[in-house]
Amino acid sequence: MKCALITGITGQDGSYLAELLLEKGYKVYGLMRRKSKVDYGNVRHLKDRIELLYADMTDIVSLISAMRLSEADEVYNLAAQSFVATSWDTPVGTAEIDAIGVTNMLEAIRIVRPDCRFYQASTSEMFGKVQTMPQNEQTPFYPRSPYGVAKLYGHWITKNYRESFGMFACSGILFNHESERRGMEFVTRKITRSVARIKLGLQDELVLGNLDAKRDWGHAKDYVYAMWLMLQQEQPDDYVISTGETRSVREFVQRAFEAVGIQIEWHGKGVDEVGVAPALGRTVVRVSEEFFRPAEVEILLGDSSKAREKLGWQRQISFEQLVNRMVDHDLVVEGRGLTTG
Repeated sequence: MKCALITGITGQDGSYLAELLLEKGYKVYGLMRRKSKVDYGNVRHLKDRIELLYADMTDIVSLISAMRLSEADEVYNLAAQSFVATSWDTPVGTAEIDAIGVTNMLEAIRIVRPDCRFYQASTSEMFGKVQTMPQNEQTPFYPRSPYGVAKLYGHWITKNYRESFGMFACSGILFNHESERRGMEFVTRKITRSVARIKLGLQDELVLGNLDAKRDWGHAKDYVYAMWLMLQQEQPDDYVISTGETRSVREFVQRAFEAVGIQIEWHGKGVDEVGVAPALGRTVVRVSEEFFRPAEVEILLGDSSKAREKLGWQRQISFEQLVNRMVDHDLVVEGRGLTTG
């Protein structure tokens, strides 16, 4: 039986990856930070099937202990401060987790179990102010946030440990991937939750930032499968994981409202733009400068041909299915709150 250690196991990606590895017969360990109240997050339904270890990405001693206890054959480093907006408020804390934390994990592996295979969760935000279209493994990086900068450090330190110490260390440059388990602070979940609440009469409007920002959106369940595939190869390498399609935030909003049968009329441009649902007779979408980034990433579009050719990976869940699943989930969640409130 293989043993896997997942940092960030309680998050969106960690939970889907834990499910995948359990299906494949792994013994799964996950790292949790010690809190006054235990928070299982997205793995509450798995807590009796996985082993949870207390550790912190900023504390190398705890990571060394976790490696010794788990005797991991594979480590998936998904722990991060992963919200771009928050990285502007806490740039140093973001660097300590998303940059130095990666080095701590790699050092723990090198000291305890150097033959262990390592996956680093890199991100399309490293491309930032994109230099070529679409973006692939050779595209120059130009991050536009403390989050993107910290992740770029993590990406390059992983490559350096691979080349300097011969470690099996891979980075997956994952483009935006969402799901029903996405945190409420992310724009996609903010949209689908608000759509559900508007449909149920619990909310009057949805306030957003840049509607014209374009992203390459896939489903997290498809993307964690790519993570696993990377660590099953004969040689370690880095891969872009993406759908090859770009959609604007506006398109995401439209698709979400279509899922509940609400038609939107768009008027004006920029911060004065408003969407009206005629049947309800009230404002549904409002744009506010409050939600614009200090340095915007206007468009991200990935080229995952290398992953398709070498890993045999391809997405299974379409953009429309992704949005519908998220809206359906939030309708159930918000509806449950309505009936019990």
